[in-house]
Amino acid sequence: MNGTVLVTGATGTLGREVVRLLVARGAAVRGLSRRARGGDDGVEWVVGDLVSGAGIAGAMAGVEVVVDCATTQRKADVAAVRTLVAQAREAGVRHLVYVSIVGIDRVPMAYYNTKLACEQVVRESGLGWTVLRATQFHDLLLRFFDASVKLPVFPVLGGARFQPVDVREVAAAVVALVGEEPAGFAPEVGGPQVRTYRELAGAYLRAAGKRRMLLPVRIPGAAGRGLRAGGNLAPERAVGRGTFEEALERRFGGR
Repeated sequence: MNGTVLVTGATGTLGREVVRLLVARGAAVRGLSRRARGGDDGVEWVVGDLVSGAGIAGAMAGVEVVVDCATTQRKADVAAVRTLVAQAREAGVRHLVYVSIVGIDRVPMAYYNTKLACEQVVRESGLGWTVLRATQFHDLLLRFFDASVKLPVFPVLGGARFQPVDVREVAAAVVALVGEEPAGFAPEVGGPQVRTYRELAGAYLRAAGKRRMLLPVRIPGAAGRGLRAGGNLAPERAVGRGTFEEALERRFGGR
């Protein structure tokens, strides 16, 4: 592709990898950040805030494709996507790629409901769009476990299973969509293994060299039922190869 690609959330876990791969492919990459950035990294950095709208019109100038990796993990995400869509239409953007989460229509958690509302804004945008849903990143589970290991007991979600995926593999799938025509809902990207939360927690503790008593915690209501039913999983799309143990090896080494 010849036009500029704008990546929102370009400094986040996924955005950094998307930017890196796009630069490696020789794309003209513009990274959106809320703070000024510099450096000779092949990226044109621009300052903007999707929640307030400041700087977004300028960031869109000359852009052909937008890859939205931004998230605040709050209800403000919906307003941010509305701002992004409005400015993309004004600028004549050809293709909006929105990164979402597997199971947001099956597990009624607050953040999942927000992501589902964001998807609706994208679908109704009038733009050419592609939504890519992925299962949980290794990094997300590591953050959960890093917080849990600081407690006297280690809480584990009873009956919940996860299918963690390497963020680099999701980024590769995103970048592959950038050069394609808008496709609506793209095939989902899931990690290679479905594991219980307890199994993953045990693997983390072994890799970290920690001992903790595991405390089963049952998530109540419809969200808990959705998780226990596997609504957050995509076993038929286990296309990722990187395992959680490999992520732990990178994190902790051969401890």
